[in-house]
Amino acid sequence: QVQLVESGGGLVQAGGSLRLSCAASGIIFRFSAMGWYRQAPGKQREMVATITSGGGTNYASSVKGRFTISRDNAKRTVYLQMNSLKPEDTAVYYCNADPLRLNSGSGYPWAEGTQVTVSS
Repeated sequence: QVQLVESGGGLVQAGGSLRLSCAASGIIFRFSAMGWYRQAPGKQREMVATITSGGGTNYASSVKGRFTISRDNAKRTVYLQMNSLKPEDTAVYYCNADPLRLNSGSGYPWAEGTQVTVSS
C-alpha cells in the first residue's frame, strides 16, 4: 500500500523559508502525479501544488510565485520549497499521490503531515 512521510516543517518568521519533503513508497513513483495540501485550524484541506509524472505543475493562487513543487524520482521524493512565508501559510502540510484520485473522492489515506507555523 501507499506510504507517505512528510518532513521539514517548523516555526519560522514571516518572510522566511522552509523546504518540505515527502518520501513515497508503495507506488511506481516515476509514473505517479504528486501533490501538496494543507489544512489550517478550522478550515478544510486545500490543494497547494501538484506535479505530474511529466513535471507539469499547478499552484494555488495564494502561493503562486512563492512556492515551488519539484520531484526527484531517484529518491522517490517530492519537495515543496516555500519562500516569503506569510502567517496565513500556517497549517499542517500533507502530501499525497494521484491528485485526480483525490479530486474524485477515491484518494489514498492521508499521512500525519508536517506542521508549518509562520509568526508575524
